[in-house]
Amino acid sequence: MPVNDLPEMTALERIIEEHHTDFSVSSHGKVDADGQCFPIYSISIGNPDPAAPAVGFFGGIHGLERIGTQVILAFLHSLATRLRWDHVLHAQLQSVRLTFMPLVNPAGMSRSTRCNGRGVDLMRNSPVQSAERVPFMLGGQRISRRLPWFRGKEGQPMEIENQAVCRQVQDELLAHDFSIALDCHSGFGLRDRIWFPYACSTTPIRHLPEVWALHELFSQTYPNHNYLFEPQSRQYLTHGDLWDHLYLKAAENERRIFLPLTLEMGSWLWIKKNPMQIFSRTGYFNPLPMHRLQRVLRRHLVWLEFLVLAACGHRRWLPEGPARLESSRRAFDLWYRGAAA
Repeated sequence: MPVNDLPEMTALERIIEEHHTDFSVSSHGKVDADGQCFPIYSISIGNPDPAAPAVGFFGGIHGLERIGTQVILAFLHSLATRLRWDHVLHAQLQSVRLTFMPLVNPAGMSRSTRCNGRGVDLMRNSPVQSAERVPFMLGGQRISRRLPWFRGKEGQPMEIENQAVCRQVQDELLAHDFSIALDCHSGFGLRDRIWFPYACSTTPIRHLPEVWALHELFSQTYPNHNYLFEPQSRQYLTHGDLWDHLYLKAAENERRIFLPLTLEMGSWLWIKKNPMQIFSRTGYFNPLPMHRLQRVLRRHLVWLEFLVLAACGHRRWLPEGPARLESSRRAFDLWYRGAAA
């Protein structure tokens, strides 16, 4: 593997090199960062049968948010190590497909910027246009790449990184009847949040009952968890959200269930515990002390492993008939009625 000065890429390539016989590995082209080229990798493992469920894990879409990539790498490392000895895992992988893109934006991470190497915010870069009022600038802007939240020029194709994510989702998730995607971010609030679409609209998604059922399943299984589940629109609206785009694409097939989720880690808590981090660009989005980083990596493994188990057993908890109507009512009461009022 090529030598680079990006530790997260080094860790990813080490996993690929040591476990290449266990995984299916693809490279979706390369991106440039100040003369250094970085590949965009994806890794898949498990049953590719469309009848089997699938789960995708994505990180590093915003280059400043290294912790998202580190969480995915910690889970991937654990999975790869368990393949050596865990016969239960081998049996599990016969009934589920897993795919990983731990470092979607290596150029941005190398430069410690939110945007990619061309100055584009990948989470504002899809063609989705909100019909509702979005916050100025934060909701996405086309004024200049020198300003934050730049969407890219009007009429231009999505950035290469987003095209890679879309291909991977299309091939490895939307090819399955049931799938979940988890995208790991940081930088908002004092609590860890699980966001679901839409970011472009306050209208509930069609699969609101399924999201509610997943939320209930996790809360019943791990009643002491500290995640806050909510639609992203409850916090702010944006143009160009990548997961809105992919959810709408998936919804073209009414029989398909695709649940894209975002883990938004509450970095304000890290700043509260260590106020000096606010003077560091990376410190605003990542836990800097080693003991705190290790604690964060341990804590979220439960959530990632749960998603795999939930996908494997999805037929046992997906609501149907009257239960689906009841789930929809309860979800609307919790997440939308108060906002509407």
